[in-house]
Amino acid sequence: MKISIILPAKNEAEGLRRTLPAIAGVLPEAEVIVVDDGSTDQTAAVARAAGARVLSSPYSMGNGAAIKRGARAANGDVLVFMDADGQHDPLEIQGLLDKLNEGYDMVVGARDGSGQASLGRSLANRLYNKLASWMTGHTILDLTSGFRAVRADLFREFLHLLPNGFSYPTTSTMAFFRSAYPVAYVPSRVSRRVGVASHIRPLKDGIRFLLIIFKIATLYSPLKLFVPVGGGFFVLGASYYIFTYLSYGRFTNMSALLFSAAVIVFLIGLISEQITSLTYNRTSRQ
Repeated sequence: MKISIILPAKNEAEGLRRTLPAIAGVLPEAEVIVVDDGSTDQTAAVARAAGARVLSSPYSMGNGAAIKRGARAANGDVLVFMDADGQHDPLEIQGLLDKLNEGYDMVVGARDGSGQASLGRSLANRLYNKLASWMTGHTILDLTSGFRAVRADLFREFLHLLPNGFSYPTTSTMAFFRSAYPVAYVPSRVSRRVGVASHIRPLKDGIRFLLIIFKIATLYSPLKLFVPVGGGFFVLGASYYIFTYLSYGRFTNMSALLFSAAVIVFLIGLISEQITSLTYNRTSRQ
């Protein structure tokens, strides 16, 4: 197998000075692609000096956009994605590849709690993992890890689904599960990042990460989200109707509204389920 290692980088010159030589020492035959996402420091120069292939953007398009550019340009049969900030140990790449050779189509480096940037991020990721595990029926150890190895042809099937910003790991993982492509996890140690501070902005990106929860549902099985919500409205409507009937002997507008909401939510979920199925059926024929 030919291996392509893709590193999205925005102002990561310091991290690349450590990461790229380490990659060359572990996998000297691999194609290394650094996608410079509109950096204003020496990211591109450092990458070229280390022998990496550089794809530069005139302005920042987002982490997901960098991943998509790298995946389109890569020549390898297997794509390895990792951060350019020195958090991921290149020595662990071989572990991903070995697991991939066991018959899996995607292998993800699963971080433990110590690898999270903060307590809040750690708790949020646990919530995502639990929700995604419930949606798929499979244990998901790290939904948002950016350290992963995938088969190139399969990953490119879902490029049109990937967002240009954050959460490409979530989207790609759920897409693989939805399409019955085997996914595995291996433990991964995360080091302290090198260089500039994280590009995560707590308030703005906190809202984005909250939307990941809804994306998890819509990417896999919308009915698993909409049916419980619709059921909740129905139970509220029935409970309120029983209360008002026993108290006043009548059926109120609030009960009618709650019952209507239950039906509408269920129908939206049903339509969303059909759209999701059509999306993946179209992808499988490409």
